[in-house]
Amino acid sequence: MFDTIILLTGSRDQQLALSELLRAHNGALAFRCAVSLQDLEAIERDVLGRSRLLAFTTGVVVPAAILQALGYGAYNFHPGPPDYPGWAPAHFAMYDGTKRFGATAHAMETRVDCGAIVGVEPFDIPQGVDVRGLEQMAFVRLAYLFWRMSRDLACQAGPLPALGTGWSGTKTTRQMYAALCDMPADIDRSEMARRIHAFHDDFRGIPLTVNLHGTRFQLMRAEAAVGEPMTVDAPALALAS
Repeated sequence: MFDTIILLTGSRDQQLALSELLRAHNGALAFRCAVSLQDLEAIERDVLGRSRLLAFTTGVVVPAAILQALGYGAYNFHPGPPDYPGWAPAHFAMYDGTKRFGATAHAMETRVDCGAIVGVEPFDIPQGVDVRGLEQMAFVRLAYLFWRMSRDLACQAGPLPALGTGWSGTKTTRQMYAALCDMPADIDRSEMARRIHAFHDDFRGIPLTVNLHGTRFQLMRAEAAVGEPMTVDAPALALAS
């Protein structure tokens, strides 16, 4: 019998709002909350058999054994559209110069971002938005998508219907992100500006660097007004450790 929802979130402060939203539709639900793989692995097998797992903005990869033990499936809320599966989708969308972005809900499988898509919230990217702004917009759309689907997630024991929309594009990885942040000495000006625009905001812990004569330098972005060309002057280069 479906009686429990497991919330796997990027931070614990997200769990109260999500659980209260689901509880409003089904007051009989019990909740187990997790932010790490260790939290998930601590959940008893008999509880898994009565549960549905909902993952929201988490980097945790759920093992196949846990997915298979869940009695009522698992759904992930991905902060990117179906054509940007994988890691840091907003950064890669900014790098590509795409005009549309979005949020996606999908059934979880053992491979990341490949299950049946059950919800999508697309939006146009405003002119002049930076990557942090794009991530914030995607989060708002993702929260709205969760709200829109919350009744079915809380009350419908069977699988949610697939939309018929498929995943596309390259599934991005942390390694791909790091490779674009590690710029060669002979990079041309336009490509350098493109990478700075997409990856300058180092809140993922991977800074932009450039290699010159065997020494690796970290770039510090000088702030420019919106619409002005990006420049990186000599004082903006710091020796990386």
